[in-house]
Amino acid sequence: MLDLYDKIQDACGFIRSQWDRQPHAGIILGTGLGSLAEQIDVEVTINYGDIPHFPVSTAVSHAGRLVCGNLEGLPVMAMEGRFHMYEGYPLKQITLPVRVFKAMGAELMIVSSAVGGMNPLHSTGDIIIVDDHINLMGDNPLIGINDDRLGPRFPDMSAPYDQELGHVALEIARRHNIVAHRGVHSVVCGPNLETRAEYRFLRAIGADTVGMSMAPEVIVAVHAGLRSLGLAVITDMCLPDALKPAIVEEIIAVANEAEPKLTTLVCGILAHEASQRSS
Repeated sequence: MLDLYDKIQDACGFIRSQWDRQPHAGIILGTGLGSLAEQIDVEVTINYGDIPHFPVSTAVSHAGRLVCGNLEGLPVMAMEGRFHMYEGYPLKQITLPVRVFKAMGAELMIVSSAVGGMNPLHSTGDIIIVDDHINLMGDNPLIGINDDRLGPRFPDMSAPYDQELGHVALEIARRHNIVAHRGVHSVVCGPNLETRAEYRFLRAIGADTVGMSMAPEVIVAVHAGLRSLGLAVITDMCLPDALKPAIVEEIIAVANEAEPKLTTLVCGILAHEASQRSS
């Protein structure tokens, strides 16, 4: 039975047979946010099902493709759709693409997600620059024997999200009149949404948003030595004293409407990265 390292090498070997470049960034696109991939000067598109050991995305609105090409003058790999614990996949498999980003040579991971908002000062459609997260999934992708080739046994999580890139993202948002906030993202396994009492609990422990992804990918990115930028779109407000039933179609519609703002931020970040490399 192959270990994780061998699975990473298998996946990278297949991708390199289709696209033999070193990406600067790996991008993970969440619910309703896949159209950002249309901004990429595409060189290769690979279905997840064709990549060895990749899961197949079953979530609504997730295309399930790896898009490789150029964005803002930098080579990138973008995932049109991600994997979730609620789909039945173990976290090591969910985060395999992050390991592949690193093994392919990426320095940066940009991860996006549609989230519920619990801060009454925020509104639907706002962008959250994730400053920190609370992992409440009851699991961790690093559990098990550590492979020192992939990262340290006890990775430090004092700054899982790159603070400098967070500042840059906020400045880009201000320049383009995009409402954006820094915030703490809480992550649960799903697939059900939360009860009123759970929203109160999450808010009481310091969370501004809640979702079913991002923390596992960022934990592995830290373990692997990748810089991370987390961007979340508030698709519904989760205020326990004014709670309305969530409708998936409406959540996806809000994410689609917010996608141009996300595209502006991602393109701005990559333009900043390109300028840093050339200076």
